[in-house]
Amino acid sequence: MLALLLVLIAGTLLTVAPTPWTPHAAAATAEACVPDAATGCLGGTIRTADGEPAVGVVLRVTGEGATVEATTDATGRWTAAVTAAGEYAVEVDPATLPAGETLRDPANNPRTVVAELGSSAGTLFPLGAPTGGGATPSPSGPTETGSGDAGEGGGAEPGTAEGGGDVAVSAETAAAAGASTAGRVAQLVVSGLIFGLLFALASVGLSLLYGTTGLSNFAHGEQVTLGALLAYFFAQTLGMPLAVAGALAVLIGLISGYLQDRGIWAPLRRRGVGLVQQLIVTIGLSLALQYTFNLFAGGGVLRIVTSNPEIIEIGPVRLTIQSLVSVIIAIVVLGGIGYALTSTRIGRATRAVSDNPALAAASGINVDRIVRMVWTAGAGLAALGGVLLGLYFSATRWNMGTALLLLMFAAVTLGGLGTAFGALVGSLVIGLVVELSTLFIPSDMRYAAAMAILVLVLLVRPQGILGRSQRVG
Repeated sequence: MLALLLVLIAGTLLTVAPTPWTPHAAAATAEACVPDAATGCLGGTIRTADGEPAVGVVLRVTGEGATVEATTDATGRWTAAVTAAGEYAVEVDPATLPAGETLRDPANNPRTVVAELGSSAGTLFPLGAPTGGGATPSPSGPTETGSGDAGEGGGAEPGTAEGGGDVAVSAETAAAAGASTAGRVAQLVVSGLIFGLLFALASVGLSLLYGTTGLSNFAHGEQVTLGALLAYFFAQTLGMPLAVAGALAVLIGLISGYLQDRGIWAPLRRRGVGLVQQLIVTIGLSLALQYTFNLFAGGGVLRIVTSNPEIIEIGPVRLTIQSLVSVIIAIVVLGGIGYALTSTRIGRATRAVSDNPALAAASGINVDRIVRMVWTAGAGLAALGGVLLGLYFSATRWNMGTALLLLMFAAVTLGGLGTAFGALVGSLVIGLVVELSTLFIPSDMRYAAAMAILVLVLLVRPQGILGRSQRVG
């Protein structure tokens, strides 16, 4: 019942909102670069110190025996196509900057960026009062993000960390760079709420599984990766519409959860295998799936949608249409899960199994059936979370879920072990902490901040935010 509800909600919303999910060309570049096997793309967005698009700025891209010129369009975006992988020097012509504008870091003009065929790389040129400092490392590197919006005055390209690390950064987070302090805080709060809601889809499934079986599933992150990679395969390799690709990814995620329980976990439970041994099995399964994904998907960054998402502005906040639709889907699905758990027979049976499996079985509840349903729904939720997070970050890779796994455990523990609503609250807290921490620490360390908050909260409230205290002894 719960799994069927999940499929119906996700499939219906993905179908009725195809327009925002269809790849959009960002407004009005004459010749937007699209990466393929023979082409790599360089790009970015240049904004004035006031956050307005810097129009008509000329950039020269030099390297590998070629020189390419690009000019920013009406939105401040520029793209340049290259046909050979390697290092390129990207230089802004200061004479073409808008009147009264200067490069904030003139010592970093030109900047060096590494281009790879089949992917995109971003490089940033913030405008404003010169800092007077020396050259600093360019926050650029090979990504799969295309020339996404770099925010007001520049910022990290979506899909890559500001320092060029592996921690994914969304377009919303990138838009906070270079803004005023108040504007940046507002942007990061919105980014944190979006990330928290999408992240909750995966965390709720992990929490339900722990609540009904007591098992900490270390392979749950691979279900997130599976959803994202399947969406990429269907959308990019097979050329399916994104709505169909997303729905199929969720459906296969549901099936994989059902097959896992039927083929692995149910036999282990029948043989009385302990939770510690089962936990070790989940670690082995996680490693096997990770390297299987790496074998078939490669080690690079993949984009479910290769074109730039359409940006909308709401006051000081900038977000993509894609993220807005993703948030609506997440809210409806999480609301459906909440309703199913509180107002349906299967939901009440699930909560009964979570509270006391032996008593639930004695009262006539088919515990094995409930557990199998939770495995199925949890895997489907993780797959949906993978699809939406892959779109939110404009990037996915073979170890995407592994990078998020500890955050999932943090959200589940923070909210209260085994409680679906606690996982939702914990995910929102984690999302806000992860994004707002970039006000004080580099983006590469923002996940560490979430772990620090987890420790602090548990010192004050060991049972978690919504968990129930238990007597010991």
